[in-house]
Amino acid sequence: MTSFHPLQRQVIESPLNTRLFISGCAGTGKTTAAVERLHYLLAQGVPAESILMLTPQRTMQEPYLDLLFSPERQAGGDVTSATIGGLAQRMCDLFWPLAAEAAGFKNPDQPPIFLTLETAQYYMAYIVRPLLEEGYFQSLTIDRNRLYSQVIDNLNKSAVVGFPHTEIGARMDAAWFGDPVQRRIYQDAQTCATLFREYCLEHNLLDFSLQLEIFSNILWHQPQVQNYLKDAYRHLIYDNVEEDGARSHDIIQAWLTNFDSALLIYDTEAGYRYFLGGDSISGYALSESCDEKIEFTESLVCTENITRLSNTLVSAVRHQEVEAPPLNNTLEFIHAHYYPEMLDVIVQKIKALIEEDGIPPAEIVVLAPFLSDALRFSITNRLEAANIPWRSHRPSRSLRDEPASKTLLTLAALAHPQWNMRPSKLDMTHTLMFSLDTDLIRAQLLTEIVYRPTSDLHKNTLFGFDEIKPNAQERITYLVGEKYTNLRNWLNEYRQSTPLPFDFFLRKIFGEVLSQPHYGFHQNLDAVRIAASLIESIKKFRYAMEPLNLAEQAGMDIGREYISMLADGVIAAQYLESWRTENKEAVLIAPAHTFLMMNYAVTAQFWLDPGSSGWAQRLLQPLTQPYVLSRQWDTSQNRLWLDADEVNAETESLARLTSGLLHRCRQKLFLAIADLSETGYEQRGALLRAFQKILQNAE
Repeated sequence: MTSFHPLQRQVIESPLNTRLFISGCAGTGKTTAAVERLHYLLAQGVPAESILMLTPQRTMQEPYLDLLFSPERQAGGDVTSATIGGLAQRMCDLFWPLAAEAAGFKNPDQPPIFLTLETAQYYMAYIVRPLLEEGYFQSLTIDRNRLYSQVIDNLNKSAVVGFPHTEIGARMDAAWFGDPVQRRIYQDAQTCATLFREYCLEHNLLDFSLQLEIFSNILWHQPQVQNYLKDAYRHLIYDNVEEDGARSHDIIQAWLTNFDSALLIYDTEAGYRYFLGGDSISGYALSESCDEKIEFTESLVCTENITRLSNTLVSAVRHQEVEAPPLNNTLEFIHAHYYPEMLDVIVQKIKALIEEDGIPPAEIVVLAPFLSDALRFSITNRLEAANIPWRSHRPSRSLRDEPASKTLLTLAALAHPQWNMRPSKLDMTHTLMFSLDTDLIRAQLLTEIVYRPTSDLHKNTLFGFDEIKPNAQERITYLVGEKYTNLRNWLNEYRQSTPLPFDFFLRKIFGEVLSQPHYGFHQNLDAVRIAASLIESIKKFRYAMEPLNLAEQAGMDIGREYISMLADGVIAAQYLESWRTENKEAVLIAPAHTFLMMNYAVTAQFWLDPGSSGWAQRLLQPLTQPYVLSRQWDTSQNRLWLDADEVNAETESLARLTSGLLHRCRQKLFLAIADLSETGYEQRGALLRAFQKILQNAE
């Protein structure tokens, strides 16, 4: 343990009957100490199954899972790694007879059906669509998938914060100051939330909000449940406390005295999940229930110059007095008139960092407030041309936007003529290009020749390669033709057999054809990850749909219904494969908040579009309000949410964001500025103004 500083060692080797609260900013070694503390507990003979490791989000558990899955770890039981939401689902499943009748379910003798984000949106759409035809949300212009997700988000916030779901509309209405039409929107949102909850109770459906409410309001107060949890778990490690909701903190507050030991980790300058109900204030209140508070102050990541730049930038964002930080070798500007020119310079700088300065690609990140498809393509195309490995991550990206999933869904439509779906020639071209691992020109030529969608979909729509003229065969190449023939034969054989459940079909075609040598999925690990996420998504959708037979009642196949749901833009639920099974030895391109939730440090950061308002402004969400629907909002005085509140919230959000990013930067920040933004407009955002203030003082 010689590599740990004294405070870390104090935490790691603390007695097995103490409860500690560690606070400090990012990069001070809190999580490192907590991971080693877990290792220490196991080495001291503490049974692994008696340890509960909690985080607000499963993706934050990566450092702990690396230890638990390490081959060096001794054999034994398993540490329980969970979120409060995951724990709530387990308890609802285990103690369903205790919860069902008390919660008001119509069929308490029937098993529960747990919903994912995707399936919750499906059932929400099933309920809300008729209301839209009646005139609900008539004054609102918004994509339907965003409408469904925001109503679900309101329900989640009521559960996370701890107020009845029937008060959602009234709370937002009481704080509204503006166009009276918005009040009707809040009423409509409340009606949709209430009808959805009633539908769930009638059909034994449990979305996240209902699981958490049942756990905290009913099961947590049952002696059987408390005895089970207190006997099962004797040691607690709870990381990123500040990102969890107030209801989670209530449960831990009541539970804390029953643990033999506890270690709570709090990031003093974070709170990035406020829009999901995270409450840093109630999180810090847990420190009062701990035996000892320890503050980590020394950064193990940043150089002194980066630390001073961070402090100065936060002061500038908050309109406080600004000192001139040392900018040499710390901050470098990349300036261009047009956006493509700026991207060219960024890639040149990255190449120089790798080849001249010896910085590994994994130690470089490119961050933007939002990562559009156009920006992602533009920069990754340049990185590929420079032979620089890259990876990109956008958790909100729908599965329908991924080429790998598009390929699988197009092949599924060809294999199931009863779905009455006709893939376009463009979709077919990209499917052949991806699945046969060929180029666009050959795929397009092959599609034009062999693909003939007919009105009778039960007829074969794919002609054989041997029916093509010899000169065209030579242009396409016989290697591509052989792969195409194998795929076509497989599809024809499947069409003549009994259809399988949709996820079974995808497993079958993936295993027997697409993952074989020379096909598109064989060595493409990113495509394999997407295929795994798609299959898991479909499996959960099938589990949630089959008991109610909604698709069959409407004369629809579950697979056809799933594809329709994706076409409506339903956001994919979060899958750990998208966070864990990537090539980490590559330059990361991601939205800024996504990088923060990955929680690791790099040597160099590139910030794109500092003039964009997206760094500070929250997304427009007309059906919800994260600040009003929080425990810290005073509802007793009928306080209004005014423009000054919005400005203050944006300022604090930007201060937290920039501080968090720079505390995860070891050496250098590159600020990339184009006179004209990605969309062609001149920008003057709050972040750019803060940097201008710093430069003026430096001069």
